[in-house]
Amino acid sequence: MDSGTVTLRPFRVSDVDDFILWAGDDQVTRNIRWKTITSKEEALTFIKEVCIPHPWRRSICIDDRSIGFVSVYRWSGNEICKADIAYGIAAKYWGQGITTKAVKMAVSEVFKDFPDLVRLQAFAAVENKASQRVLEKAGFTKEGLLRKYTFLKGQLKDLVIYSFLSTDITVAVDDKLL
Repeated sequence: MDSGTVTLRPFRVSDVDDFILWAGDDQVTRNIRWKTITSKEEALTFIKEVCIPHPWRRSICIDDRSIGFVSVYRWSGNEICKADIAYGIAAKYWGQGITTKAVKMAVSEVFKDFPDLVRLQAFAAVENKASQRVLEKAGFTKEGLLRKYTFLKGQLKDLVIYSFLSTDITVAVDDKLL
């Protein structure tokens, strides 16, 4: 892992130059719903209109420089007990344990921020083995395969679904996952 300090914080307009480095990379955006950012103006607009107002989107930072994101999407109505988590990180940081660390930090924060949340769930494309490994290392439980579940970048994808329950927190703390 990089020797810098990994933190999560809200996005800032001043992140624009760092943001475009990873959000402008097709390798990073191929497995997320965002389109690849193609200009500084587009990056600035996305940060101002999407990242900053989002109820729970954090910048993954090393030494306070944005290298990725973690987002949590809370469900509503009768489904208020659950939320979806998604993440992405600059390709140059892949395989270093940084994403796993960020997801663990996010899990801890999310269950504190939303004390009535029971279930945090994540989806990974079947072919995205690295994302599946991140979730497993972060303490998520693999629940199953969702066949032909969603379109991603114009292709119908099979997804693997993972969950982390609020009751898993005590197990994770005891096992030092968080």
